[in-house]
Amino acid sequence: MKIQAAVVREKGGAFGIEEIELAEPQPNEVLVRIVGAGVCHTDMIVRDQMYPTPLPAVLGHEGSGVVEAVGAGVSSVEPGDRVVLSFDFDDTCRSCRAGHPAYCESFFEHNFGGARPEDETSPLSKDGDRISGRFFGQSSFATHAIATERNVVPVADDVPLELLGPLGCGVQTGAGGVINSLNPQAGDSIAVFGAGSVGLSAVMAADLKGCTEIVAIDVQPNRLEKAAALGATTTVNPTAVDDVVEVVRERTGSGPDYALETTGVPEVAEQAVASLTWRGTLGVIGAPALGTRASYDVNDLLLNGRTITGIVEGNAIPRDFIPDLIELYRQGKFPFDELITYYEFEEIEQAVEDSESGETIKPVLRMSEP
Repeated sequence: MKIQAAVVREKGGAFGIEEIELAEPQPNEVLVRIVGAGVCHTDMIVRDQMYPTPLPAVLGHEGSGVVEAVGAGVSSVEPGDRVVLSFDFDDTCRSCRAGHPAYCESFFEHNFGGARPEDETSPLSKDGDRISGRFFGQSSFATHAIATERNVVPVADDVPLELLGPLGCGVQTGAGGVINSLNPQAGDSIAVFGAGSVGLSAVMAADLKGCTEIVAIDVQPNRLEKAAALGATTTVNPTAVDDVVEVVRERTGSGPDYALETTGVPEVAEQAVASLTWRGTLGVIGAPALGTRASYDVNDLLLNGRTITGIVEGNAIPRDFIPDLIELYRQGKFPFDELITYYEFEEIEQAVEDSESGETIKPVLRMSEP
């Protein structure tokens, strides 16, 4: 079928909307009409080839929409179902079998490879020329996408469908990083480095978990204001203080019990681990270019009993966690809609620019009516 899609054709190039071809769903695949798609930092770092998905490619990995067709063997969704699209995984490796699909041993192939891992084909083409697709099992910067039965999450019809796409990655990552991975208890303290959509989702989750000290650190005043409104007990702008580590430790007594690094900047990761109290834990979420290194004093880590752990996709099982977040939203306990600004699909370049400048916290593109 002919679809409209935002195609990146060269490193650092524009998201240009083109008419391209989308193949029919294969067995275990699902054709989804995309209603909305969040714009995420990962889309930009792949555009810039910090992660090497082959170009030309259709990116986008926070889609929501309506199932239009299913391939043979698909039984958990049917045409007409409303779904959120999340990350893909093989469902057979040791991590997947243990209930940790975010750490799938084939995660890179299923999400960044630009093709179906099973046969290296792409469902996308133009005039017979291949375009990388199945980005995060979806490539949702398009009017329609091919996903898999594994990575579609059915959702109810009492919440705006165009709102839900960011639950598939950014919001899930920040909230799950706190709830599933760090798991602070009531009365604990946490510092969140970076107050974009991931960091602010973490702030809301920390508030839900009962953290009594929640410090949000960012250079954007509008993001710090939003953090304060969503549960941060204190905010810090690193450009306005002499030593951000000293300030964070001072605001939390002897340092936070937990810290979350969401920026992907090595210097910030170093600040985050240095800020921790004794036996504190740092969760690293931010994704820099492959090969990026950060450093720390081994004795500072050793003698203080500190832990550093990597976190992918909030260590979530999307089919369980996304409905939980939607229920918390229904109850008014997780107002992630306050992070979102809508753009029409043809405004994708403006949405990307506003995201990169920090003017917009979480842009969501609207492709079609729910």
